[in-house]
Amino acid sequence: MKTSDFDFELPAELIAQLPAPERGQSRLLHLDGASGVLDDRQFSDLQQFLKAGDLLVFNDTRVIKARLFGVKDSGGKLEVLVERVLDQHDALAHIRASHAPKPGSSLLLAGAIAATVVERQGELYRLHFAGEVSVLDLLEQYGSLPLPPYITHAPDQFDETRYQTVYAREPGAVAAPTAGLHFDPAILARLEKLGVKSAYVTLHVGAGTFQPVRVEEIAEHKMHSEWYTVSQPTVDSIRAARAAGGRVIAVGTTSLRALESAAAGGELEAGCGETNIFIFPGYRFKVVERLLTNFHLPKSTLLMLVSAFGGMDNIRRAYCHAVAQRYRFFSYGDAMLIERQQ
Repeated sequence: MKTSDFDFELPAELIAQLPAPERGQSRLLHLDGASGVLDDRQFSDLQQFLKAGDLLVFNDTRVIKARLFGVKDSGGKLEVLVERVLDQHDALAHIRASHAPKPGSSLLLAGAIAATVVERQGELYRLHFAGEVSVLDLLEQYGSLPLPPYITHAPDQFDETRYQTVYAREPGAVAAPTAGLHFDPAILARLEKLGVKSAYVTLHVGAGTFQPVRVEEIAEHKMHSEWYTVSQPTVDSIRAARAAGGRVIAVGTTSLRALESAAAGGELEAGCGETNIFIFPGYRFKVVERLLTNFHLPKSTLLMLVSAFGGMDNIRRAYCHAVAQRYRFFSYGDAMLIERQQ
């Protein structure tokens, strides 16, 4: 299977630079994976596709202010994007600089934070942050929100609210689980009143989520790793929903990846750890019957995932339809509800 099979033409003006004025005001494209039928709706219609006993599984990760600017001890400028906080004083980060910093070199970030390059780990650097203040607290005070590379404006206070789900609680992501951005408290309350249940997983989304696949044979792609947690209460909720005839709906590809990672042994089990699960057509899903997601980048692993879930031909047609109907794409864009093809 070729990476070029997942390419498509997208007019630049369809890349959403801002979210809808209010959460829940986006459009919703419904795809029936079995029949291939498409239905243009509004996100506020979501409850019409759900029934009492269905279970929505949300990713409760919280986006951190992961971007810092600074200088090396040589005076050269650099940009740091924290990929993962390891503990109170250490983190893995991407560093952009004219010359890569060497292990042992000192950095001054945001004019106030002293950090040392401990070692290089592949494309990432392990940094040690000096002082008594934790990495997360330093980022909250001095960092900036890491908006996706295709959003062209600098992050502001509006983004700090809207590029975060209303249920975010576990800090650690450098990108939002964007399907969840459409939900507001009123929508959640209506679904609860309908009898739709909720459960949570945590997957700290990494910057690799925006990277295209750079090899032509997708089987040769090396997937980036992310940290996930699936709790026993969530496993119990899924089992209870299925026993009662309810359907499991993953809110976002990150929720789906966490659940499928937790079921890698054949049965869904509670646990946490690193996952580099790469889902592309041919994959057999074990947990999720429906997927709520946004529209994804050409040649991306996420487009491959939704193609596996809804069917390659179905997704191709759906994306052509979305372009023709002027849907808004990517993180701040519109949503799809996909019924699994098989």
